[in-house]
Amino acid sequence: MSLEERKKLVRRHIDLSWNKGHLALVEQLHSQDFLYKSSFAGRPLNSPSFAQLVREIRRAMPDLEVVVEECVAEGNKVVTWSTLIGTIEQPALGYPPSDKVLSISAMAFWTLTPANEVQEICTMFDMESFRAQLGLDARPYAEKALP
Repeated sequence: MSLEERKKLVRRHIDLSWNKGHLALVEQLHSQDFLYKSSFAGRPLNSPSFAQLVREIRRAMPDLEVVVEECVAEGNKVVTWSTLIGTIEQPALGYPPSDKVLSISAMAFWTLTPANEVQEICTMFDMESFRAQLGLDARPYAEKALP
């Protein structure tokens, strides 16, 4: 599979999961040892747990759209920079509903197997910007970590 085809696979995964909620199709793209690691998940998630997380977030944010801003590939790695746009209509992951349209930046590092299955996704979200958009205070440890 070429680098362009790998980038296309990752974009397809994002579109099927976050934008459309076709999670049965997404799980077919995962390797048996698939892991999702995220700055808000708290622990690594296997494929069924990832699907459940996406369902919960899509239920809370039915207007969610993930726009891939950049996608770079090298070897079996793909990196995406995305913007998540949506409104939290129901509580999710400990965050309250809001009538504000939120914009959250995310960077994800994808590892593909030699068979071109998605083996791992490590995602980092700009949670401080997310919290600020919701009008929530910065986390105490974040304040201490900043110069």
